Amino acid sequence: MTTVALLEKAYGSFSQRNLETMLESLYRDLKVRVKVQGKTTRDWIQIELTGEDESVGLKLLEKEIGLTPTSADDVRRFSALRGNVLEADKSTTQLRVDIGVFAPRVCDVVIPLQRLRAQLADGRSLSLQSVIKMFCLYDYAPLHIKIVSDLNIERSFWEAELSEAQLSRFSDWLRSNLDRLIVLGASRKEVEGAVERAGHFRDVVKIETLGLLEHAILCKLGTDAVGLVPKLGPYLRRAFLAPFSPRRIKEAVGW
Repeated sequence: MTTVALLEKAYGSFSQRNLETMLESLYRDLKVRVKVQGKTTRDWIQIELTGEDESVGLKLLEKEIGLTPTSADDVRRFSALRGNVLEADKSTTQLRVDIGVFAPRVCDVVIPLQRLRAQLADGRSLSLQSVIKMFCLYDYAPLHIKIVSDLNIERSFWEAELSEAQLSRFSDWLRSNLDRLIVLGASRKEVEGAVERAGHFRDVVKIETLGLLEHAILCKLGTDAVGLVPKLGPYLRRAFLAPFSPRRIKEAVGW
């Protein structure tokens, strides 16, 4: 028997039954039993694997979904990791990211405002809340980061920056010149259902999956993501919706 924490959080419309059904489908050709045990510190989803193909199932799980580092011993300087934004509305000088390290103590990473300005705003003196709003860096938003400081497990945080993968994603989004509506806290099925029930399939190019409960609705040219918020909101009541607008970001940064 193996117990691990997925690199996904339980919040919003998370359903234990739906996740178990998805995992059972993933393991349909393996002799593995899977059970969602609940959640760990900071809402990371914890599951239990048993069966003859347990080791194979664990590797498949790490590849398809991802596992938290759990221990500080598994993190190194320059490690590229995925985490989730934490307490975004409380910060003014640094963005805090939970990467799933909670042994021997909880350790987060922080990205200083100055580094975010350099990476996302061409060095312009924008406030942290302005950067958070423009790039939708709200609580639970998945974010790829790279550790840049020396690791000291006696500290409660390590310093980081956005990884090349994350910067590439934002760069692609900006080059597209198309709005995206970021949805945090809903399954893909729920997002698809909301778009259909609201009658806005014609305004959507596709739905991009960022995580188990995080998605980006790519809008067609001429469709503003802001306008979709009141349209889809009633069908996604447990989710948080935020517009990503390349035009507004370019205006603010002067690109």
